Amino acid sequence: MILITGINGLVGSFVARYFLEEGEKVAGFKRPESDLSLLKGLEDQITWFEGDILDVLSLEEAISKADYVVHTAAMVSFAPKDRNKMLRINVEGTANVVNMCLLYKVKKLCFVSSVAAIGRKFSNGASDTSNLIDEKAQWEESPLNSNYAKSKYQAELEVWRGVAEGLDAVVVNPSIILGEADWYKSSTQLFKYVYDENKYYTGGTINYVDVQDVAEIIYKLLHSDIVNERFILNGGTLSYKQFFEKVASGFGRKAPSKEISGFLSQIAWRVEALRSLFTGKAPLITKETAQSANLNFIYPSQKIRKELNFEFTLLDETIERICKNLKAKVSD
Repeated sequence: MILITGINGLVGSFVARYFLEEGEKVAGFKRPESDLSLLKGLEDQITWFEGDILDVLSLEEAISKADYVVHTAAMVSFAPKDRNKMLRINVEGTANVVNMCLLYKVKKLCFVSSVAAIGRKFSNGASDTSNLIDEKAQWEESPLNSNYAKSKYQAELEVWRGVAEGLDAVVVNPSIILGEADWYKSSTQLFKYVYDENKYYTGGTINYVDVQDVAEIIYKLLHSDIVNERFILNGGTLSYKQFFEKVASGFGRKAPSKEISGFLSQIAWRVEALRSLFTGKAPLITKETAQSANLNFIYPSQKIRKELNFEFTLLDETIERICKNLKAKVSD
């Protein structure tokens, strides 16, 4: 049986769907109040365990029944106020998962990390697309690393600690994961931004991967002899301007046409910080997101392509599918 933490999220739900389609027995670990809308129609096919990755007893009950574990549960936030909570969930929670996998001798753990966990720094001080980051890159402290990146890096250390103690594991590092989800969650917010015909785009690049590709790769890695390796999952890289134009075409909407400078984005996050302070609402733009949106990095994925003989879905196909799905939701 495959146990999936964070099964109700974008990655977890698609992983569950893929494994079920392959005839696998799937168990889901969720909090009692979890929104299961991304698993609509699949609820009865899943064995459920309720709890929290910070609650060792509930986690132990679930993992004790599992042959394999896919750990997708995590908190993603770029708001400064969430730093400590995010570190606890992402690092302590992963440590708990690793410990239970060791205790019950699961056959293999797949940890869904992020390219952010590899760390970012400019080579020779340059800020152009020559900044390639692959699986061999070593983490270095840098102002370019967000609190989220630090939490995922530290979570990975817990996985490698488990490997040193005898656990078989694989780590996948996806770039921005594109898939059908709620308008206001995960990367789907980028599609909402374009659908609402916002005017501005940033000068950076976006690295992307289709959520369906992530699910398929996780399935193949778990059922392979590959252990104790990490893999970047990145379908490609292009400018935000080009990405927004493709999404706009998929929706039949106007694409953002005005580039916002790095200077203006720095003003924007400060204004948002003040608004958040007075309203108590999460900022739409933070210092970290403003900085990230203007950076240029490339994450090559030759390693996973070669290891699994895998070809990523073309971006146009991904965008067409997602736009079709989201437009149908709007018309419902």
